[in-house]
Amino acid sequence: MKRELGIARCGLACCLCSENEKCNGCYSDNCPDYTQCENRKCSMEKELPGCYACEMDCKRGLLNKIKPYGFTLFIKRYGIENLLDCLEENEKRGILYHRKGIIGDYDDFDDVEKLIEFIKTGKR
Repeated sequence: MKRELGIARCGLACCLCSENEKCNGCYSDNCPDYTQCENRKCSMEKELPGCYACEMDCKRGLLNKIKPYGFTLFIKRYGIENLLDCLEENEKRGILYHRKGIIGDYDDFDDVEKLIEFIKTGKR
């Protein structure tokens, strides 16, 4: 885990991304999608660090996917440091952020509340 890369504006975990060998995260200009990212653009226009700091319950851009949406809700409820702590602990337990391409253990959920519980406990 590269904790210093933190969490992207949309909620994705740059710190665990398999692309972070050549990417310095969402807040850098070398993120592969930074010019097209709807969530980055919106949060910057609102002068927010990320979607997790917005009062709206939005599913625009990457927030239409369960993982970034769930991570964003987790941060709204428990804070970004708590999310990073849970992700780090879950990584030690063998939970993978990316297993096949960009799909991993956090993607296999239909219910955001179950995903949030999984983040907290590392158990299904």
